[in-house]
Amino acid sequence: MKILAVDSSAGPASCAVLENGRVLASSFANTGLTHSQTLVPMVNDMLKNAGIGIDEIDLFAVSAGPGSFTGVRIGVAAVKGFAFASEKPCVGVSTLAAMARAVQGLPLDGIICAAMDARCGQVYTALFEIENGKIRRLMDDTALSIEELKNHVELCKKNIILIGDGAELCYNAFGASVKACPAPANLRYQNAVGVAMEAESMLDKSVSADQLMPVYLRLPQAERELKRRLGQID
Repeated sequence: MKILAVDSSAGPASCAVLENGRVLASSFANTGLTHSQTLVPMVNDMLKNAGIGIDEIDLFAVSAGPGSFTGVRIGVAAVKGFAFASEKPCVGVSTLAAMARAVQGLPLDGIICAAMDARCGQVYTALFEIENGKIRRLMDDTALSIEELKNHVELCKKNIILIGDGAELCYNAFGASVKACPAPANLRYQNAVGVAMEAESMLDKSVSADQLMPVYLRLPQAERELKRRLGQID
């Protein structure tokens, strides 16, 4: 089975094709250009350079959130378009779970703390345990203050591996009370390869193009500000 995956949930944009656990092709860019400019051309160029036809893809996958509201929408819209035109199924995966896949298979034992900078002193986060190269989720995706996340990881008795664009932010805030270290930069950030790996474990959760939806852990800023002005939230 060939899986085409995309990720545009944060600053970088990436795409990849995975077949039975093997990466056939991938592309990554972190140039500052908007994902609406880069994502679809990147996918087309990757497929062309790899000699893979879009009709050969069996499943389309996307990091459906959490992440940048605009970035997630662009990624989901692109995959919906690919899946609809090809009449193939698609799947939305957790951005945080896909990030954790970056260290799968490495000789590590500990707790993976996936953290994306959600601004306003918060991170989108989830905890996973890695043991003997296998990953097990410990906590659902959620939005927490960095102090709240610190309280969670202080209860862990294993070394903490920080991944995501919030890794350094958390590392600096945690201090000596938490045995934590950021993952190497080449493994730290979102990548469509991880999206494809996570999708490969979710084949039974695939949906049609019209059923694919983004997953947000909090309201967009404009909507939060409107509700605050209306006195609906603090």
